[in-house]
Amino acid sequence: MSFGLSLVLHWNFNQAFITALITAPSTYLAAFFVDKRHRNYEMLVLDSLYKRIRELEGVKSHVVGEINQLENHRNSLYSESNQLKNQIGDRRSQRDSLNRELSSYITEQRQLELVIDQLKNEINSLEKSKIELNNSFVAEKRKQELNVSVSRAEITQLQIQINELKKEKEELENNLTLLDRLKPQLEEKLHELRVQMQKLEAQEQQKKELISAKTNERKNLETKIKSLQDKLKSKQAELKHLQEQISLLQDERNLLQTQVWELLQQMENLNPEEVEHIDDTSHDILEEAAELFPFSELIETLDSHNTNSLDKSHVGNRINENLENEWHEFVYQLSSHDLQVLKAILEQENPNPSIKKIAEANITMPNLLIDSINEIASNTIGELIINTTSEFPSFEQEHMTNIQKVVETYETIIAQRSSSN
Repeated sequence: MSFGLSLVLHWNFNQAFITALITAPSTYLAAFFVDKRHRNYEMLVLDSLYKRIRELEGVKSHVVGEINQLENHRNSLYSESNQLKNQIGDRRSQRDSLNRELSSYITEQRQLELVIDQLKNEINSLEKSKIELNNSFVAEKRKQELNVSVSRAEITQLQIQINELKKEKEELENNLTLLDRLKPQLEEKLHELRVQMQKLEAQEQQKKELISAKTNERKNLETKIKSLQDKLKSKQAELKHLQEQISLLQDERNLLQTQVWELLQQMENLNPEEVEHIDDTSHDILEEAAELFPFSELIETLDSHNTNSLDKSHVGNRINENLENEWHEFVYQLSSHDLQVLKAILEQENPNPSIKKIAEANITMPNLLIDSINEIASNTIGELIINTTSEFPSFEQEHMTNIQKVVETYETIIAQRSSSN
């Protein structure tokens, strides 16, 4: 038990074995000392009882001696009385004196009988006490026999436990020999694992350096994007001005086209010479119109750009309508792979494989992606939106609706891009 408890608490095999070796003899010594103390106490009780029995036997022997003396004295008196009866005939003259002596002897005899009765009563009481002592001795003897049987049963159990412990000791020694044999192999594997750990640490350091470089590049790209957005706003203002001019030119073009169609209709009713003259004039008019309106290619590019800008403005309006300002800022700072991570966590029960693929595609780690999203959320929203304490990453319940809206807007953007392409 001490070996198992120390092994569970400390997980040190040598310390557990030492504690087991210490506790085994200590328990046996404690049991031996307790048994010895119990036996000493029992021997003291037996010695006291034997002393009491010896004292009572001495008293009994003394009483028996006195009784024998009295009986001898009585026998002597009886013989003397017989002698006196034989001498009655011879000594009648001494009858009175002898009667007196006999009366005195009778009184003495009565006293002696009383003493004998008292001694008999004492003997009966002594016999009763002896019987009681014998009964108590028998009870104590039975108790001692029961204690001895219990101690023998305990000794047998201890011997069984000792045999089991010896078997366990042999098994442990065999396990120790096996562990000593496996120790060099395990040391070699440990050395290999340390080398692999050093390589992995070097790779992780390289990845951290790459991540820092990527973050710096991302910051630079964000600054560039902001500058490009400012330029785009200025270009959009210029485009609006150009669109107004183009609308005016288109009106003029439509007027010129109507004039050309009218001239063509009039050509059917005129002479050939006049037709040639009108063809020349219409050709000149068309050339002048081409010179006045050289923006046909520009209109096509502007139309395509306007459709794309309208789609983006439509998505931006949807974000402004569906989300709050801080969530709009949060979405504005997210990258495409961050949005892919949000979509994977929202739609999958175990998003770890897909997050790992996204991280490998962007040369980073899944934990760093999740930490960057939480950092952006804490800077914009003021709270962390991804819970990383559980086995699989998940969203906080209070942010689920806003995240669903963000993912829906992202899907609409992807659908619009695919349709435009």
